[in-house]
Amino acid sequence: MATNPPKGDGHRNGAVRNRSQTHNPQNDRWTKRDAETGKFIDQKADPKPFKGVRKER
Repeated sequence: MATNPPKGDGHRNGAVRNRSQTHNPQNDRWTKRDAETGKFIDQKADPKPFKGVRKER
């Protein structure tokens, strides 16, 4: 799990583990995926990518 002290400063140190994101060109949204199961977890409401989550190529 990523660490993020001091609390309340609004940023994370390190990447989110066991997650990746991929871009869906049909609706121009980024979708977060669980790396262990391959299931889709979440989708962004805006066209910007998730912060701190690695991108699939």
